Amino acid sequence: MECGRCAQACSYSAIIKQTRPCISACKVRALSLDPDSRKARIDHEKCIACGACVYQCPFGAISDRSYIVEAVRILKESDENRRYRTYAVVAPSAAGQYADVDMAHILGGIRALGFADIVEAAWGADFVAWLEAQELAEKKFLTSSCCPAFVSLVRKKYPQLADNISHNLSPMAHMAMRIKQQDPEGKVIFIGPCIAKKKETLYGPAAQYVDCAITFEEMHALFEARNIDLKQVEPYTPDRASYYGRVFARCGGLAEAVTQALKEQGVSEAEFALKAVSCSGIADCNAALLKASKGKLTENFIEGMACESGCIGGPACLSHGARNRVQFGKYEKMESERTISGAIHIGDDELSNNIAKGGE
Repeated sequence: MECGRCAQACSYSAIIKQTRPCISACKVRALSLDPDSRKARIDHEKCIACGACVYQCPFGAISDRSYIVEAVRILKESDENRRYRTYAVVAPSAAGQYADVDMAHILGGIRALGFADIVEAAWGADFVAWLEAQELAEKKFLTSSCCPAFVSLVRKKYPQLADNISHNLSPMAHMAMRIKQQDPEGKVIFIGPCIAKKKETLYGPAAQYVDCAITFEEMHALFEARNIDLKQVEPYTPDRASYYGRVFARCGGLAEAVTQALKEQGVSEAEFALKAVSCSGIADCNAALLKASKGKLTENFIEGMACESGCIGGPACLSHGARNRVQFGKYEKMESERTISGAIHIGDDELSNNIAKGGE
């Protein structure tokens, strides 16, 4: 029966229960063994595309679909941005990918791949925090919409809470939307640590704004193919996002940003008092959503992150070490004096001017 009860009961550890790493990693129980072939199979009715099985598989037997060829095609057919401009929307967790390379040089390397301009997804997060604060103050209870795997979890396992999902786009999609409004012919490629983002760009509102999504692993492969030495490239600093937009990358950052947005919008605690629960990983998300579905949750905002620690623990990160998180910590504090409203007021005029100049 493979229930494991005998192994638990044995005082001498004489019975060992062996479970495949991918199955252990899947917290939504979408992976199981085919009884005949003994091969792992995925139940797509349960799968939320979080990528945990891909990250945990030591044999590379499970992989996400790669769009690196599509990304290369978009860059190549732009004819060095003469036919159309290409834009990279880069997740803030990129800052923690290389322990000895800062964000400016990582972005410089991305630009060396042939992009006309680079835009921080963190800037989109500033807009999302502002809009989400307004929606939350109005509706009094929300679940976040930034993590596509978490959104999928809500829709598939807790459909009774689907109406409570924030109606705002994710930071990636919001930033891509603003680029497309300014440059309808431009092409947008998202670069981040998330496998679920690939699914987000295929289905739903993000599909009309994001042309392609690749991971940090695929980004690194492009650097290797082009012989780009990140330490030698010209650094590039967009300098648009606030600290609050950048901390979206870690668990608790979204709640922190929404708290700040409510403060900047002048919403008093008498009008609305934010009580957030920040969920790090599927187990935390399930616990909060289960309470909410039973009417037992005392908080009024669920910040759901499918990955442990948030996006900085994403399955397609190059490294999950402590040094990389220290590197990200330095980056998030670079704009500590800028408010969310200050980042927003940089606004479309600057983006429009930058697009007009081709990202120069």
